[in-house]
Amino acid sequence: MAERRTGAIRVGIGGWTFEPWRGGTFYPQGLAQKRELEYASRQLTSIEVNGTYYGSQKPESFARWREETPEGFVFSLKGPRFATNRRVLAEAGPSIERFLSSGLLELKDKLGPINWQFLPTKRYEAEDFEAFLKLLPGRHEGRALRHVVEVRHESFRVPGFVELLRRHEVGVVLTDKADFPQIADLTAGFVYARLQGADSAEAEGYPGRALDAWAARARAWAGGAAPGDLPEGLQPLSAEEPAATARDAFLYFINGFKPKAPAAARGLIERLTAAE
Repeated sequence: MAERRTGAIRVGIGGWTFEPWRGGTFYPQGLAQKRELEYASRQLTSIEVNGTYYGSQKPESFARWREETPEGFVFSLKGPRFATNRRVLAEAGPSIERFLSSGLLELKDKLGPINWQFLPTKRYEAEDFEAFLKLLPGRHEGRALRHVVEVRHESFRVPGFVELLRRHEVGVVLTDKADFPQIADLTAGFVYARLQGADSAEAEGYPGRALDAWAARARAWAGGAAPGDLPEGLQPLSAEEPAATARDAFLYFINGFKPKAPAAARGLIERLTAAE
């Protein structure tokens, strides 16, 4: 019997420029700011870029990020707000095309999923949301793309939304933030978690047992299983979509008490490494 493939697990933070991370908190005392990405990418295995949400980046910037980071490192990018913060999502095509043609392919093999984040006030409207998903290409200039949507209104917690994502092979962001709906269903060939519960009182941002739990979930996803301790799925997988499909897993410590995000990411990486 052929050995089953195991998905890759990437763990990181949002961005790398943050004043409270300097001076020994995360970055070594005296480290030049221009070397912060170089350092962070050798402590973590991925970074989610938030700047692409607010404005376009130059192709030279994407190429520089690629060159400053080690082999195997991956960037996830936020899609532009001009595509998602609109009343009629079906009209987002030009914004999506401008973003995809802005030079992000300069990242080459270091391009990870693209996260399309929606405002907490954006409600689920099936027809318009499907029109948006149809605008997300599976390939661009010959390179495969992976898309994930971050929805933050409770109206999305319905089986029809999960079915829609599966039809278009688009992921859904899993969050641990109490204010946002938690949707743990597997909808694509990867899993994307944005963890926002860091606590200033915890040395690693999260209690050890919480990091242990996220390590176990990440290993389950990568190995072809679904964690048994997340909320029950909205829509069971069909026989044609087996849960036992190895998936890449991306886990980012984003907010909560942001100064502790690097400590939480390193704590999770240490647990995953110890289990190898």
